[in-house]
Amino acid sequence: MKFGLNLPARIDSWKDMTVAEDLGFTSVWFYDSQMLYSDIYATMTLVAEHTKRIKIGTGIAVPSNRIAPVTAHSIATIAELAPGRAMLGIGTGFTGRYMMGLPPVKLDDLREHVRICRALLRGEEVLYREGKRERWIRFMHPDRGYINIKESIPIIIAAQGPRALEVAGETGDGWMAPASDVLAFRQNLDAVKSAAQREGRNTENFSTTMFAAACVLKPGESLASARVLNQMGPMAAVALHALWEASPVAAQLPSSLRSIYEKYRDEYVGELDVPADRRYLKVHEGHTIYVKPGEERFLTPEVIAAFSLTAPRERIIERIRELETAGLDEIAFCIPNDGARERIEELGQEIVSRY
Repeated sequence: MKFGLNLPARIDSWKDMTVAEDLGFTSVWFYDSQMLYSDIYATMTLVAEHTKRIKIGTGIAVPSNRIAPVTAHSIATIAELAPGRAMLGIGTGFTGRYMMGLPPVKLDDLREHVRICRALLRGEEVLYREGKRERWIRFMHPDRGYINIKESIPIIIAAQGPRALEVAGETGDGWMAPASDVLAFRQNLDAVKSAAQREGRNTENFSTTMFAAACVLKPGESLASARVLNQMGPMAAVALHALWEASPVAAQLPSSLRSIYEKYRDEYVGELDVPADRRYLKVHEGHTIYVKPGEERFLTPEVIAAFSLTAPRERIIERIRELETAGLDEIAFCIPNDGARERIEELGQEIVSRY
């Protein structure tokens, strides 16, 4: 099992990544959300400059945020600084889109973005479309130290829904997704690999990555402790934000969790003192960084348990082993920026070093 990190792009994240590298973490994935965090590629550049081994990826880049030639060019520039360590995670977008009041990009647009990026990163000419125009493009000076496309840069597709899982199998070098139980993970991985096989693609080296918030409970500590809420609250609140954005998903929740979500929707979001056409701005404020005043009452032990990997050390390791047996290659722990160093050290010492 490989262990990685997943966190908001913050321009000084390199300071924590030097520590993470020494603790045995093998990758770091940064969120791409311009209205919330630092620029993702500037952040990755500094990490590349200050580390030697850890792999550096977008987790995830969103097609609408940059045109495909720019995405390919940006990751190839990172690869010049960190040969063999750059990874391109791409998806339809969460807060990169919702933070601007926009829905995720269409899967056909994702597929086209991947097509162009892959061709350019292979050093090929590719037909690029802008509206009704079609033009051939390629990197002009790949051997002069501006970019690096000599080493392969894997393209990892973030996917959850049935059609997105098919796209991941059809176009990706790997698949990434938020945490799920073993059964759901196995079913989704089967869907991804089936799609790949229908396209005649070899899945032998196909990678699988799961993003998971995790907190190691101390002996006798409960899910209701202040420490757990401080560590897991920002990530558990993200689940409520996501449910609000795609409320039909709430119907699939167990009744007790659905009740909590409905209270959050009605008693928190419904009472926000902001115009309806700006409500999404308030909902996503603090996203993955902090819990807004009033949100904490909805972050019950049941919510923490459902949307994070919070348990005694032995149980966390047991669950990770179960996922590994089901086909998981890497688990990337979601870390808010506040207190990141302490969290990275704790997970490195309690989980990574003992696995």
